Amino acid sequence: MVDTTHNGPWNTPLSDINDDVVHAILELVSDGVWDWNANTGLVYRSPGWYEMLGYLPNSLPNSVFAWESVIHPDDYSRVMAHFDDHLNERTLGYHAEYRCRTRSGRYILVEDRGYVIARNPDGSVARMIGAHRSLEDQRRLLEQLELRTLSFEAIVAERTAELSRVNRQLQAQLEENRRLAESDSLTGVANRYRLEKILSRECERAGRFRQALSLIAMDIDDFKRINDQHGHQGGDTVLVEVAQTLQGCLRDTDLLARWGGDEFMIVLPDSPLAVAMNLAQQMRERLLHCRPLGPSPLTMSFGVVERYADEAMAELMGRADQALYRAKGAGKNVISN
Repeated sequence: MVDTTHNGPWNTPLSDINDDVVHAILELVSDGVWDWNANTGLVYRSPGWYEMLGYLPNSLPNSVFAWESVIHPDDYSRVMAHFDDHLNERTLGYHAEYRCRTRSGRYILVEDRGYVIARNPDGSVARMIGAHRSLEDQRRLLEQLELRTLSFEAIVAERTAELSRVNRQLQAQLEENRRLAESDSLTGVANRYRLEKILSRECERAGRFRQALSLIAMDIDDFKRINDQHGHQGGDTVLVEVAQTLQGCLRDTDLLARWGGDEFMIVLPDSPLAVAMNLAQQMRERLLHCRPLGPSPLTMSFGVVERYADEAMAELMGRADQALYRAKGAGKNVISN
């Protein structure tokens, strides 16, 4: 039974208002409407929402991930803090201004407001509606007004262009440094630092939106023998081949990381245990076709787990490692959960 008592600024019960009417009213005062059913995970977005970001209607997945993926990375934590405050009834409404990535890749400034309008008997969110409004016109107008007040417009423009050029150079260097700091130098996949960073964020997401999250731990069977027979250069060749093969099985939202030595981990957002087990089976079969050092097949052992509700990241990783240990104990080329 869902409680439809209104938590927003209106007095009319939700049950008395048709959804289409609610969406139409919000559309009149905004550029795009969104309606999140937390119990199913589905999100309705109006055509105006897509138009604001340059997309065709219904061209993105009807999930919260589509929204999260367009938020500027530097604004993400602040936006989620406002969102969580309202979900946990610390504020009367949700309100944030942040940058959204359009289909062309540029960012626009938007205002986002929303209200929880229904909760489940246990107090968790059942439904939330809201609206986005582009602040680009106001931002551009403000910039024009500010420029007109300057007495040395030509000098300002020249200096602004120079600062922009320097900023792009610094940003490019920062991105390159960040990539190097978060990538394994041999295989090019994520390193341990990035794995822990992303897994921590995905654990928070899974708890916030009540979504499944799975983790696969794996290592190469008989890797010491490979090093002994072919040297470390041969071992490196195998590691690169394995990383490329595993990466070819993953979605854009998944993360493959080298945990250390010949051990890898894969983070699978919005994926229950059955999906993770099927993926492990697919990777095991594909690895059998890899023979980077001769006729012998290449095999790995897999430990597959799904996150429990409210489970900490360290505990999840520990269970994945235990599942891998059981797989190794059962023999080579084994999947265990």
